[in-house]
Amino acid sequence: MSIRINLTSVFVDDQSKALDFYTEKLGFVSKHDVPLGEFRWLTVVSPDAPDGPELLLEPDQHPAAKTFTAALVDDGIPAASFAVDDVRGTHARLASQGVRFTQEPTEMGPVVTAVLDDTCGNLIQLSSLA
Repeated sequence: MSIRINLTSVFVDDQSKALDFYTEKLGFVSKHDVPLGEFRWLTVVSPDAPDGPELLLEPDQHPAAKTFTAALVDDGIPAASFAVDDVRGTHARLASQGVRFTQEPTEMGPVVTAVLDDTCGNLIQLSSLA
């Protein structure tokens, strides 16, 4: 029996803005959108794996979350890493749509990575094999 990732999260400063960015720019699809008072249980998944791992777009309302995410951004550390088939091609497509990158595609040994700003308080790394 192995352990699998079924849910992980990124803290976001605005769930609606995050849903727009993650679906319209990055291409994820909405999986769960459940109202929970002021906020929502809001997850997205890859269209290639609709029953695969979910990314929770979690409100950053806890004071520790804001401090944590700001510290990561200040130090240039991505909050999450997403696999793509071709970082250079994905970078070109997203940059043409106005997505801001803090790191251009860069070879790092066996992989190519790039880092983008998700507009919701996070840096997100994209990676593919070189």
